[in-house]
Amino acid sequence: MGLWLLNNLNTAGLTILIVGGVVVVSLAACLVTRRLFPALINGVTNDVSRTVLELFGAIYGIVLAFVIVTLWTELEQVQSVVTSEATDLAVISRNAHSFPDDVQEKLDRAIGGYVHAVVEDAWPLMRDGKNSLSATSGKLEALYTVLQDYNPKTASEQAFYSESVERLNDVTAQRRTRILAATQQLPALLEVLTYGGALVVMLVTLLYGVENLKVQLLFVGSIALLVGLSLTLVLVLEHPFAGDVSASPHPFMEGQLRKYWGK
Repeated sequence: MGLWLLNNLNTAGLTILIVGGVVVVSLAACLVTRRLFPALINGVTNDVSRTVLELFGAIYGIVLAFVIVTLWTELEQVQSVVTSEATDLAVISRNAHSFPDDVQEKLDRAIGGYVHAVVEDAWPLMRDGKNSLSATSGKLEALYTVLQDYNPKTASEQAFYSESVERLNDVTAQRRTRILAATQQLPALLEVLTYGGALVVMLVTLLYGVENLKVQLLFVGSIALLVGLSLTLVLVLEHPFAGDVSASPHPFMEGQLRKYWGK
């Protein structure tokens, strides 16, 4: 559900939907609670509610901060891996200029096939949280085949060949890291703490009685707004290849690799 929302709504629309939903449901629950439990209006449970709310709020705030920082760090790392993978391919492409024309042509064809497969075939799968290993396996194997079939003749060719092989091995490692990142999610326990904690905080908020209806709605609505924004941020950051705030495939289409896109 979360992936579908990220892939079909922009960040603004997603924020309005989640935050608006949380606020509306919370305000409706507040009105229902006042009607079902009129004694709460007099604040008979306020002392307990205040203590519980402060305790749960502090714990939930720490958990939420940990989750958001972790997800943001992972997103930055994923983008770094994508950039490194594209950079290594660009280096191989430049090194190919030192090889014979037929080898250079084969490398260019293999690199072009790989970057197109990454952007056009693998990226849509990663955006949906699916394993994209098979989408580029054949293209990567074609790259290895070109280098394995080539026997450098001069010292210069040998130097660039050795670096190209090393870079290609790095591409393989970064590709696997990228694919794994697309299929990983928050551990189940953190999912429960994040979304379950939000529910508990809102329920405790409803138990805090205020005689003035407008003041209570403002109180409940403010907390619901903050909770809704936090949950939206978690959802946006949880999937590094989906939504507006996500890793970009542009490094595979820029610089030295731009020539494979006819630009």
